[in-house]
Amino acid sequence: MPSDKPQSCRTLMLQGTGSDVGKSLLVAGLLRAYQRRGLRVRPFKPQNMSNNAAVTPGGGEIGRAQALQARAAGVEPTVHMNPVLLKPTTDIGAQVVVRGEVQATAKAREYHALKKSLLPTVLESFEILKEGADLIIVEGAGSAAEVNLRDADIANMGFAEAAGVPVVLIGDIDRGGVIASLIGTHLLLSDTERDFLKGYIINKFRGDASLFDDGITIIGEKTGLNCFGVVPFFAAARFLPKEDALALDNEGSGPTAGSPVKIAVPRLSRIANFDDLDPLAAEADVDVVIVEAGDPLPGDADLILIPGSKATLGDLAFLREQGWDQDLAAHVRRGGRVVGLCGGYQMLGLRLSDPDGAEGPAGEAQGLGLLNVETVITGDKTLELVRGIETESGAAVEGYEMHMGLTEGADRARPWLALDDGRAEGASTVDGRIQGSYLHGIFAADGFRHAFLSRLHAGRNQGPSYEARIEETLDALAEHLETHLDLDGLLACSNP
Repeated sequence: MPSDKPQSCRTLMLQGTGSDVGKSLLVAGLLRAYQRRGLRVRPFKPQNMSNNAAVTPGGGEIGRAQALQARAAGVEPTVHMNPVLLKPTTDIGAQVVVRGEVQATAKAREYHALKKSLLPTVLESFEILKEGADLIIVEGAGSAAEVNLRDADIANMGFAEAAGVPVVLIGDIDRGGVIASLIGTHLLLSDTERDFLKGYIINKFRGDASLFDDGITIIGEKTGLNCFGVVPFFAAARFLPKEDALALDNEGSGPTAGSPVKIAVPRLSRIANFDDLDPLAAEADVDVVIVEAGDPLPGDADLILIPGSKATLGDLAFLREQGWDQDLAAHVRRGGRVVGLCGGYQMLGLRLSDPDGAEGPAGEAQGLGLLNVETVITGDKTLELVRGIETESGAAVEGYEMHMGLTEGADRARPWLALDDGRAEGASTVDGRIQGSYLHGIFAADGFRHAFLSRLHAGRNQGPSYEARIEETLDALAEHLETHLDLDGLLACSNP
């Protein structure tokens, strides 16, 4: 006879031997796989560092990866899935977001001193997330063996020990040295920390996996750890939203035969919310070119898109240092189109000021002068999910606002979008060739994206549904992991 006693929530944590080993993707795939088995699953990441964030229905912000993982789990994202989010504003400083709200801006050493005080909040969010769940899969950050930062760790073994969560290590064989990275990580951990290790996963394998059999034997002899599987490289991951700016390295949709639309995107030093580009890059006939520092913006681009930034004044200066302001001016003279999103929208105006130093040192600067608007960065941060239509095509759009500041000026009289709450959003020049908006995520709307791209190149073929492709990719990822991982073994080693 079945018991009426509620089942305890099981927990399992994936920690990496380094950054960018595929933890986020594996968590998303495992969540979808276990969800398809009928389990109520949730993602959790104690501490994340990313300028690619998402807005939750409650009006908070979390890492983009946790929003995707929530989608894989079939649940709405909440701030408890990523209670601490660091958004870098300089090489040594970041905005500290706690449970979706900005708490402070701190330099690296200052944040290190602050971390211990955040652990109770992290643990409380973890307990809240357990309610109504059968399984939580936790994602670590960076490397499990950052022993120089261990005394205040809340992201890896510090959290695992505090919450009593078993750990599986992830090694990336694609970058090389995976045997050394796994054995070295095991060696650097304390005896107490090793007690939490249940095994490891080899990720991003290319070729014949049987060739790594001896490697598994060696790792087992040196560590005593069990291998839960060797996961072949999952090429379709390119269709999923990116979180880390490392994903932009040498990234672009790449020219395809007959690609009629070329979109150039300057890679700002503090580029943010660059998943705005993903729906465009997913179109087979669109070539999205990420322009690196020192390279000119291509003269044959149909559109130059200036993305969001976590340090808008700083990135405006960075843009000028690269000479991209001159490239933009030449592009406009040739009749080219320009779009600015969020920070990029603010840069397009006549003037930009940050009197309170909300995004870095206080100051002001002349904008690019392509839109007749001015922006003052001050006041509370706007975090909101919104819907509306594009004024020109009438096509539906939806997305999210995540910004500080107010933008006003004559070109606001020609808004790009009309929101369902009655607000006019964005600005356009008289000829409509220069447009800006605070709304992230608008290109994910198929009808709007197709209408917009058709204005760049008439008669182009419409691509597939972007949202449907994400769902198909998550399902394919789940099947991929079902084939190559011991999902029963991973579940068995999770803690109730």
